[in-house]
Amino acid sequence: MQLSFWLTVAILVVALAAGTFSFLAAFNEANELQDDVLQQIAALFDRQFSPTPQLESHGVLADSDEESRVTIQFLPVPGFTTSAITTSTVQPLILDPNLHDGLQTIVAHDEDYRVLIKTLASGQRLVVAQETGVRDEIARNSALRTLMPFIILVPILLLLLADVVRRIFRPIAVLSTEIDSRSEQSLHSFSSDELPKEIRPFVQAINRLLARVSQSMDAQSRFVADAAHELRSPLTALALQAERLANAEMSVTARNRLEMLQKGLSRNRNLLDQLLAFNRIQTGSMESKTEVSIQGVFRQVLEDAIPLAEAKNIDIGMTASSDASVVCSEIELITLIRNLVDNAVRYTPRGGRVDLSLDTVENQVRMQVTDTGPGIPLNERQRVLDPFYRVVGSGEIGSGLGLSIVQAIVIRMGWELSFAFADEVAASGLRVTVIANSAQRINSPA
Repeated sequence: MQLSFWLTVAILVVALAAGTFSFLAAFNEANELQDDVLQQIAALFDRQFSPTPQLESHGVLADSDEESRVTIQFLPVPGFTTSAITTSTVQPLILDPNLHDGLQTIVAHDEDYRVLIKTLASGQRLVVAQETGVRDEIARNSALRTLMPFIILVPILLLLLADVVRRIFRPIAVLSTEIDSRSEQSLHSFSSDELPKEIRPFVQAINRLLARVSQSMDAQSRFVADAAHELRSPLTALALQAERLANAEMSVTARNRLEMLQKGLSRNRNLLDQLLAFNRIQTGSMESKTEVSIQGVFRQVLEDAIPLAEAKNIDIGMTASSDASVVCSEIELITLIRNLVDNAVRYTPRGGRVDLSLDTVENQVRMQVTDTGPGIPLNERQRVLDPFYRVVGSGEIGSGLGLSIVQAIVIRMGWELSFAFADEVAASGLRVTVIANSAQRINSPA
């Protein structure tokens, strides 16, 4: 998540900058404190009645450890003796007698020393020195202690931040899941009560957009339905006039043209019926779901398809000996199977075969319509689901809505639709499979 990433980067950058500043400030403060120690030691020597510290022969305070070791000696001054500090195993610092008073850093015995030179009231020049390496180590340790809160608390802060961001955006993830699970007909608004205040205006804008889309789809649906109903009446009147005209005496040429007119009127009436069915499916205005026998649907569809199949000498029937039932809209299931069978009969050549079958596999009902027609090429199988699209060169007259209606019903029911060649070797024939998923109730075979 980008928000968590950039917040983490910002916190780390700020923590690094604050830690660096704190370290440097503590380091410099520790060095200043040690400079104050050198000045205080020198001040002790300058008091008139202060006892002289007990120095080792090399000028180091007795009983001192390395970290607190301070070297004290005197610079040679005419008229004064420095016999109080003698040479031993540790050589005294060799310093330039002309060094000015005050704090300064010098090099002695190949080591850096922080040195304070002070002229006492007696006229002697006192040297108080400490190794800079020891001083820097003390200062670093002190500065590192100031970083401990950053080292401990920043990771805790990052964990808390990740948890807070996850909790805040959890309702948005839930909303995203809900949006993905909706069908295209589900355009009701989303609840924004549990969302963060910063996100609510965005969700409210989406709800307003959904409302406008719903109004537009309703208007479009009403237009299609009204247009189909308005066209149905004049087409029905024309069909009746054509039937009456067929009873009159006319030439062979006129009768052939009348038959072509009647076929055209029949196709247009079928197109209107499909448009109305497609519109009802898209708007979800079908009947409620009930338990439907699949073999009962097969028989009803076959009764309507047999006349057209016999006209083309097509062997059509069921190959399934068992039955199963699903909970769905019976009208939608009949419409689905009818469109698949109608397509199979239309595109199967004379003398061909159309089979309807069903079986149950792993708590799923698999319905199949198989024909011996030319099949659908692989590159066309997605396109044929588009409304009014027809495979080029098929030679059959149709509206191009049959498979679009099938696809709409399958999506509405939450089922699965797939195409395959009936003969994979010859790449011919078509097998359409509709799988009712495990959410549907399955009966044991009859």
